[in-house]
Amino acid sequence: MRAPRALIPLLSVCGAAAVVTAAGVGADIDGLPGGGPAHADGAVRTPPPKATVTALTWNVCGTAEPGCPLGARPAELVKRVADQLHTTEVGGRKVRANAAFLQEICSGQVEALKKASWFASWSWEFAAYPDGRACAGNQGKPGVALGARAALTGARTTRLPSPSGSRRVALCGEAAAWRTRLCVTQFSSPAEDPQGEWRRKQARAYASLAGTGTRVIAGGDLAATPENAALDPLYRAYAECDQSGTTRTGAKTLQDWKGTALEKDDYLFITKSATASCTVPTSAAKASDHRPLSAEIRFR
Repeated sequence: MRAPRALIPLLSVCGAAAVVTAAGVGADIDGLPGGGPAHADGAVRTPPPKATVTALTWNVCGTAEPGCPLGARPAELVKRVADQLHTTEVGGRKVRANAAFLQEICSGQVEALKKASWFASWSWEFAAYPDGRACAGNQGKPGVALGARAALTGARTTRLPSPSGSRRVALCGEAAAWRTRLCVTQFSSPAEDPQGEWRRKQARAYASLAGTGTRVIAGGDLAATPENAALDPLYRAYAECDQSGTTRTGAKTLQDWKGTALEKDDYLFITKSATASCTVPTSAAKASDHRPLSAEIRFR
């Protein structure tokens, strides 16, 4: 494993820089979460209890498209995903994830995870990509999934601004036990969006959907490196678990066909008042063309 980032305090969100709007995105993102009713003068606000979320984001490459090692072997892929969630590593320690942010996973694979005994206490939500694709072997449709060892409520799928023929979605829900909003997405690829204009719009919409509440985790395959200006709206609103201070950095997660790490494409954006330790395996992932990104996130 790579040397993990230390637990880094993430600065409080403040001022207009923390507010990211969805201007120009359209009706698909109506009904964004608001800040709630104002308190009367003198009202006492009860702070939420502390919570620790061990999150894992992973593009599992569950389709049978070229470059997906186990796309045609869904049972084996589901086992690999379950094993990774059951025992992942953060900060040099073996831990069990209690929140999953998965991309390029088929609806049939999510159903198989639901039936696994280890996930009996988990809640799962799935959103298919609205582009008409289907998975091999009667595995349903590909899309993104949220999983949590807590009840998920208010789950909603929202279409993101996307180039023609390649629609993208974001899936968000509330984990009331942690008082945390969870969101997952996958942005347009560089082949679909060579100039990054759509990814910038997607990032702006995604930040608005995730909201500026006190507890947010927004994960996914964002198909861009940290320094890419397309991700500016997310870096303004949140801290990313693998950045170093204010520097946009992070271990590489995308692999080539040899298993060589190429660049960071996978992210966990977190409310800036939280602290996080983040780890990416140094060895190649054999189940996917992406390496998983795991984080232990502490909300005070």
